[in-house]
Amino acid sequence: MWPDIQGEIDVQVNEKDLRIETYRAGGAGGQNVQKNDTAVRITHIPSGIVVQCQNERSQKQNRERAMQILKVRLFELERQKQEAQLATLKGGNIDANFGSQIRSYVLHPYQMVKDHRTDYETGNTGAVLDGSLNDFMDAFLRLRVERTQAENV
Repeated sequence: MWPDIQGEIDVQVNEKDLRIETYRAGGAGGQNVQKNDTAVRITHIPSGIVVQCQNERSQKQNRERAMQILKVRLFELERQKQEAQLATLKGGNIDANFGSQIRSYVLHPYQMVKDHRTDYETGNTGAVLDGSLNDFMDAFLRLRVERTQAENV
C-alpha cells in the first residue's frame, strides 16, 4: 500500500522509459462491462516498477492515478538509494549503552579522565574539559599504528 499523495511530486519521468498498456477492467456487471479498455498498466522500464489502476471510471483518470503512484514509487526508490549511500558514508551505528563510552570522567573525590580504547589516563581534568585532547589523540594513533604493524607481521 502506497501513501495517497496530495498534489504533485516533482519526479521527472521520461515518456520513452514507459510502456503503457490498456485492458478491460473487471468489476460489477452492467451495460458497459468488458466493452471499454479503461484499466491502465504502466511499466517503468529502467527500474522495472509496474503500476496499474482500474479503480476510476475512465482511462484518462486511471492513467493519471497510475502516474501518481509511479511517481511515488520512484520517489521512494530514490530516497532509499540516498539513505543507503548515506549509511555507507556514515558507517555503522554503535549502541550508546552503559559501558560503550570512549572516555570516562571522574571529578570527585579524585580527578581523572581515562580513554577506554587506549587505557591512557590523565589527572588534569580541567585541561581536558577545556578541549585539550591532543594526548588522547596521540595515544589512539599510536595504538592504531601498533595494530597495523602487528597485522602486517
